[in-house]
Formats: sequence, C-alpha cells, structure tokens
Amino acid sequence: METEDTMLLSQPALFTKAQMPALNFKHISNLTDKTGIIQHAVFSMPNRKEGYCIDDNARALLFAVWACKNNKKDQIAHDLLLVYLSFIHYMQNEDGYFRNFLSYTMTATEDRGSEDSFGRTMMALGYLINEGRSHLLIRTAQGIFIKAYPHASKLTSLRGIANTIVGICQFIKYHYPDDRKRDMVIHLADKMVAMYKDSKSSDWHWFEPVLTYDNAMLPLALLNAFEVTQQDEYLTIAFESMAFLESRVFYNDTFRPIGNAGWHKQGGPIAQFDQQGIDAMAMVLYYQQAFRLTGEQLYLARMYKCYQWFLGDNDLRLSLYDFSNGGCADGLHTKGINLNQGAESTLAYWISHLLVASTL
Repeated sequence: METEDTMLLSQPALFTKAQMPALNFKHISNLTDKTGIIQHAVFSMPNRKEGYCIDDNARALLFAVWACKNNKKDQIAHDLLLVYLSFIHYMQNEDGYFRNFLSYTMTATEDRGSEDSFGRTMMALGYLINEGRSHLLIRTAQGIFIKAYPHASKLTSLRGIANTIVGICQFIKYHYPDDRKRDMVIHLADKMVAMYKDSKSSDWHWFEPVLTYDNAMLPLALLNAFEVTQQDEYLTIAFESMAFLESRVFYNDTFRPIGNAGWHKQGGPIAQFDQQGIDAMAMVLYYQQAFRLTGEQLYLARMYKCYQWFLGDNDLRLSLYDFSNGGCADGLHTKGINLNQGAESTLAYWISHLLVASTL
C-alpha cells in the first residue's frame, strides 16, 4: 500500500536538456549490421552467436523513427531505419505473421513468433506510418502492417494486444477517420477491460494476478484506445491501473521497476531486483501519452524521474548508461549492474531519451 514514504512527486521536477547526455549512437551502430540489430552483447561486443530477433528490430525501428523525427538531417538514423524495416519485411511470412528469431547464419528458428513480438512489430510499424519522414518508407510499412492486420483480432496475450492497440491507433491517426480499424481497437481494448475486471479485487487493480515486465504498456494501450474512441471506461481503467502500478514502483521518490527475480504476485512480496530498462521505457511512454492527453505537468515530472533511472537515480545510484559509447547495461542487480550492453536495454534507453528530449 502507498504510504507517505512511497508517495510520488507532487510538483513537476526541474529538468533540462543540459542534464541529458549528447546523442551517441555508436553502440547501436556497432550492434547493427546489414541484416539487422544483433540482440545480445558480451559487454560492448556484439554477440553474433545469439543472432537477431524481431522484438529488438521492432524497438530499433521505433528508435530510428523518433531519431529521424527529432533530427531530420540525421543520416545515421535514416540508414539504420532502412535496415530495421528491411529485417521486419524479411521476417514476415506469406500469411502475414512474423517470425521472431533469426540466427547469424540466416536460419529462422521457428515458423511463427510470439504474440508479444507481433504486437511490438505492429506498434513500431504504426509509428513509422504516422510519424515517418519518407513517403516511400511509409508505404512499405503500410504494406507490411496491412498484411499482418487480419491476425490482430485473434490475439490473446495481454502485451501482444496492448502493443497492437498502440500500433493500430497510430495507423488510424495517419488515415483518420478509419471506422473499421477503430472497431478493431474497441474489440481489443474490450478484451483488456474484461481481463482487468476478472483480475481486479479490492487491493489489486491490475490486468492479471502478477506484475511482471513492460507493465506500463497496458495502461498506455488504453490511453491510446481512449484517444481514438473517446470511450471513458478506457481512460478510467488506464488511470486506475497506473495508480496501482505507481504504488508498487516508487519508493522515497526513487523509481524501482518490478524485479524479474520473482516479479510481484498478488499477495506476495515485490522483487527488488533484477530491474530492467524496458520497464523504465514503458513508464516514459505512458507518461508522455498521459501528458499529451491531459496537459498536466506532473506527468512530465514522473516521466523525467523514470528516465533518470538510467542515469543513476535508482536504488544503487549507478548509471546504466555508458557515456563512452552510448550503450546501456542490461539490468540492475543486487550488487551492481549487468555489464552486458544488449540491444533491448540500449534501445530502451534511447527511446526514452528521445521522448524526453522532445518535451524539453
């Protein structure tokens, strides 16, 4: 339960671009070859033995979209965007589904990826369609998106549904109005509402009986759904569930993501470690959207607070961000940081950085 010691900031924090590291895409470039971004690293060296995944290439596409948007003349980001979109195109099957994992020797390890990876890909494609700077790349992304779209209605995974909602909402913004896709958003958001109501109790306001990873993506999806449908129930549940999540992840004004060494099951303890960058990124995404919808400065303060987790405002007062190469450590453990700088964590940092920078 939230106490005075765990209360969030009540006033917006002072924060400026001067407190942010300079743009440095060196490590992302080192992880990326002509095929895509390699998913893991041995410290700062790409681990080619682990190959590629569409999860990370979708995140990388989202990063590149926003890097190009923030700096139209950034040739590095534009070139990287082409690589990541090409990877996603290659990994799409004829039936529209996506494969997830690809070995360094170009062997796909499954016929179809997870629903989570499907959702992340649809989300990234949606943002490229809505916010991309190249008409030809937008048309390419639309072709991939439309081919995959018929499978959206069959999703059952919470995070697959949530990410797909965000992607469809971005598509709708580009093609507004689009009543058919609006109906799909309602169909998927209603699934989330049903899950929420089934799981909710007097002391547990969440979509499932455990808090795990990417948690803020769930209320974020409902904020997006509200924006295109204006259905008040989505907004109510988004804010209610986020208030519950906040009560579990802020301590003495420090952001503490749910640790993946045990998670937080209903009625059980909250794992403090291992903390992951994707959870900070999800919070940043949520607060940016909440600010867009409400204009309340408090959401900016919370967004800055979660971003600063990467830079040392965390339980161990250690920076996960590597100022020398633009990489980011894979997690925060009991005794320190995981020194491996994989794609997921590094992209989580840079997506967060770009969103925060866009508000300053």
